[in-house]
Amino acid sequence: MPRVQTENYGSGNAAWIGTGHAINNARTEMLDISAFTAGTHYPDGYIPSGTPVAKVGTVLVPYDATEATVDGAGILAGFVLFDQRVVGTEDFAVPLYDHGRVNVDLVPGDFTKPADAAKLSATTIVFV
Repeated sequence: MPRVQTENYGSGNAAWIGTGHAINNARTEMLDISAFTAGTHYPDGYIPSGTPVAKVGTVLVPYDATEATVDGAGILAGFVLFDQRVVGTEDFAVPLYDHGRVNVDLVPGDFTKPADAAKLSATTIVFV
């Protein structure tokens, strides 16, 4: 008898995606899981679809929305495209949505479109 494993995915909602174009063109980036907090960023074991991230060095970290922070974690690199299961402490590859349209009101958490253009310099996202 083969081993059967049932897996439930997170409760992510892709309604934040404003266009289907960029879904097929998401790029793969490494996510630094040590920069994320289990209880805050993935309480159910998943980094949710639509999580805003920044790229620091060669890895993705949580985006710092503080308006005065316009370098490092303060520059929006994009959004995690789909729910990503967290297993262990190893960094892992995720699809990054870095261009297209984003419905601001539907991004998970309390995301607000950055007012400072420097915070958006790494993306070509239109916020609707």
